[in-house]
Amino acid sequence: MTDTRTIASQGKELATLAGGCFWCLEAVYDQMKGVDSVESGYMGGPKPNPTYEEVCLGRTGHAEAVQLTYDPKTVSFREILEVFFAIHDPTTLNQQGNDIGTQYRSAIFYHSPEQKAVAQELIAELTKDTFFNHPIVTEVTPAGQFYVAEDYHQEYFARNPLQPYCTYVVGPKLAKFRKTFAEKIKP
Repeated sequence: MTDTRTIASQGKELATLAGGCFWCLEAVYDQMKGVDSVESGYMGGPKPNPTYEEVCLGRTGHAEAVQLTYDPKTVSFREILEVFFAIHDPTTLNQQGNDIGTQYRSAIFYHSPEQKAVAQELIAELTKDTFFNHPIVTEVTPAGQFYVAEDYHQEYFARNPLQPYCTYVVGPKLAKFRKTFAEKIKP
């Protein structure tokens, strides 16, 4: 479990996001300036200590999520969300591509009233500007207990870049991030 007091005492903040498979989000945020660490895991459901197999069945209420520790002096929460909205489809309810179920929902789990306000403001702007062709269904909800996923899920893309899902799903999202947000890539 991440100790938020320790993170705050170091001048860092947490962001927890769900946007389909956590491998995609982790691969992108691992390369973003200002993001110190990324953990894949589960949030949003009532079952304590869920396993991947349980979450995949869609019965725990959890979403596959990533929890970032980031330096707000280097990257803002809004910038993190701008990347988030660019690399997944926030208009499909409980689905990302062929991944279907509540565990693949789009969600921003906020850790402070400020994060909630930023998320709601950005969603309102994207909606007003009709950035997407369909309504945004991303839930904005308070962060609950984050359960770190099993070890084999951590740094999955980095360890398995030639695995078919990584080649056809994660790789293109990472390429989109690199092209669209080149100035935000770690040196």
